[in-house]
Amino acid sequence: MSDRERAGWSEAMGEALALAERASAAGDVPVGAVVLDEADSVIGRGFNRREDAHDPTAHAEVVALREAAAARGTWRLDGCTLVVTLEPCVMCAGAVLAARIPRLVIGAWDAKAGATGSQWDLVRDARIGAKVEVISGVRAAESSSLLSAFFEARR
Repeated sequence: MSDRERAGWSEAMGEALALAERASAAGDVPVGAVVLDEADSVIGRGFNRREDAHDPTAHAEVVALREAAAARGTWRLDGCTLVVTLEPCVMCAGAVLAARIPRLVIGAWDAKAGATGSQWDLVRDARIGAKVEVISGVRAAESSSLLSAFFEARR
């Protein structure tokens, strides 16, 4: 991984963290996501909206992928990178595969429901022909801290 890539992913993760804070302010689990095109421009943004949208599929990743697909005018997001503050769940990992995303950048791992390397690894499962590059730990402490603060406030 080049210094340029690391700096770009850190910057994109910063935007995803800001989006995660919006989810938290709205009473939803603080997860944020951005989709970068081949030039590292943000073409999709999302944060968890399950509570306000009353939609179980309104995860940050799905919202960001939908926006990116609309911006491109196609569901195929070949060459794009999804940057997300928390490891995707099974549904979101499936959405990554469906959108043909070749690279996933993760902040914090999700030891309970993660499906891109912790509990399961759908995005790299050879049985389904998956070949997604997974880069983890980008601003992980910030991502984890945001999640911990959210859940501690609810206890």
